[in-house]
Amino acid sequence: MAKINGNEIRPGMVIEYQDTLWVAVKSMAVKPGKGPAYNQVELKNLIDGRKLNNRFGSDERVERTRLEQKDFQFLYRQGDSLVFMNTDTYDQLELHEDFVGERAAFLQDGMTVTLEMHEERPIGIKLPDQVTLTVVEADPVVKGQTAASSFKPAKLENGLRVMVPPFITTGEKVVVDTNEVTYIRRAE
Repeated sequence: MAKINGNEIRPGMVIEYQDTLWVAVKSMAVKPGKGPAYNQVELKNLIDGRKLNNRFGSDERVERTRLEQKDFQFLYRQGDSLVFMNTDTYDQLELHEDFVGERAAFLQDGMTVTLEMHEERPIGIKLPDQVTLTVVEADPVVKGQTAASSFKPAKLENGLRVMVPPFITTGEKVVVDTNEVTYIRRAE
């Protein structure tokens, strides 16, 4: 880990401050007419999600932390827990469903995800940007609605609902964005 000056903190950097890990969400260099310049930084706690606005002067030193990124394979659900396997060591890791949040619905058996780790402790998770899912329920097309670009609700195999174009029918496979939870295209 390297020490950096407070005025070098930029969005996306992970720092150790007040004995916990924070990610810089926003930063703004402020040069008041009177007094020394400082960096106004909005921080988000990586452990519990708290937010903090803090001023860092150029003379303040903070510890910059690098998170290790490791590939894990999703194996299965066990109650409220999700079981992952490290693809290098084959060690298994159990995480609570809340750790992944609402995007846990996109997890499929065998899917590779990237876990951000700090001192062997999971801090964040990155799912693939797109997944292919089957439409299990879609409203029929209403005649006359084709003049304007209209979308209709559809239920996917994982239980989520997304808006799809009128030509998508039950049983078709579609590609969905896991970050925005939106329809992208029909799967080939």
